[in-house]
Amino acid sequence: MRFLAIPFLFFSFLLSAAKSVTYNVQSYGAKSHGRSDSTNSFLSAWAAACASVAPATIYVPPGRFLVGGASFWGQNCKNNAITIRIDGTLVAPSDYNVLGHSGNWLKFETVNGLSIYGGTLDGQGTGLWACKNSGKHCPQGATTLGFTNSNNIAIAGLTSLNSQLFHLVFNGCNTVKLQGVKVSAAGNSPNTDGIHVQYSSGVTILNSKISTGDDCVSIGPGTTSLWIENVLCGPGHGISIGSLGKDFEEEGVQNVTVKNVTFKNTQNGVRIKSWGRPSKGFVKDVLFQHATMINVQNPIIIDQNYCPDNINCPGQVSGIKINDVTYQDIHGTSATEIAVKFDCSKKNPCSGIRLEDVKLTYKNQPAKSSCANAAGTTLGLLGPAGTTIKSKEKGNGTSPESSEHGRVRRDLRREPGLLHKCREILRHIVNVNVHVFLPCLKPLNRVSELVPFLGRRAGGGSGRRRTGVTARRGSVGKG
Repeated sequence: MRFLAIPFLFFSFLLSAAKSVTYNVQSYGAKSHGRSDSTNSFLSAWAAACASVAPATIYVPPGRFLVGGASFWGQNCKNNAITIRIDGTLVAPSDYNVLGHSGNWLKFETVNGLSIYGGTLDGQGTGLWACKNSGKHCPQGATTLGFTNSNNIAIAGLTSLNSQLFHLVFNGCNTVKLQGVKVSAAGNSPNTDGIHVQYSSGVTILNSKISTGDDCVSIGPGTTSLWIENVLCGPGHGISIGSLGKDFEEEGVQNVTVKNVTFKNTQNGVRIKSWGRPSKGFVKDVLFQHATMINVQNPIIIDQNYCPDNINCPGQVSGIKINDVTYQDIHGTSATEIAVKFDCSKKNPCSGIRLEDVKLTYKNQPAKSSCANAAGTTLGLLGPAGTTIKSKEKGNGTSPESSEHGRVRRDLRREPGLLHKCREILRHIVNVNVHVFLPCLKPLNRVSELVPFLGRRAGGGSGRRRTGVTARRGSVGKG
């Protein structure tokens, strides 16, 4: 037994030694004073971690480490369990021309199984922002941290400061989880999107705070199964699907959930944006749930007539098809009188738009809505003290009586009993009448279409809000 125990203990020692190996960037010559270029030291540590067959950690100790443009490739990695643990700060060159034409500052490509914990990435982008805001000819700038064609990525506790361009980008990635991420840039910093996702599936963004000069989260073409929860956005342009439809041959966006989010002093809240020109793209199966708006200019907006500088799109209509989008429990204050704006494509009207428990105010009064080419349903569309958000019709200026909604009301008059029942039930549930309830909704072609709704409510509703809606997240199927 004694002789058997010795090789067993030796084997156990080898296993424990192989559990993990750490590569300190300072061991490869990195300097923590922030003046010497440590790029090669980081690349050498990455090469060593990739060559290891055991799980590996690249350690960045406290201090400031100057790193130029660096690309970390994974196609030759033997290791699919690399951790980068950062206790210090990585600093980009202060001269924006060094990285301004490179596209990325720190880039990971074809990586599988990477985790990044802690630390700060300082893009030092203020000089480039000033150049752009002055109207001078400037380089485009570099994304701070970009992932391309990579899988199984985890990022937690990372801070990105003052990126020249986008802060974090995921392009062609699968199974990504970001948690406790902080993004910070000035409200007037151009094109500094916080997190951009495109052509990716299974991305989760949790418990993060994003303050920037563009979209807090931008969602591009080919994004599926995206989950965003517990995010504070502001300043910034909100959480945006789009812009989409820039290209005719373009993949769609589907299965997106955004919940428990707060927007403070932002240009937009939840937005869907597409170019006003032909495209094969689409948006479907989207849930915006439990959102708080604090002084937001456009709390809820669909804009399918995006045409910057009126180039390559005037006189055209968006080909992006938008359907099955739910807005549930959206409340707070709008900085403008029109809090809900649906400006959908004339060729491909929005369909399946659902509004549930939307309560938005402007100067302590019910906010208004503006709708064009949108169809859907609503429940509990409320302003203060149980009143409805007023609807502002956009179109040919006809009165409700001569519109589709007016025709429905005339149909209801032919059946007084049903009309009375409809009014009583709707008043009991949401304190509205038919005239106010119908604008911005799908026109009802037949009175019988009301019957299922009336049947569900006929028991005398309590007026409680519907909660606990489960988001649909299906199989894999931004501007």
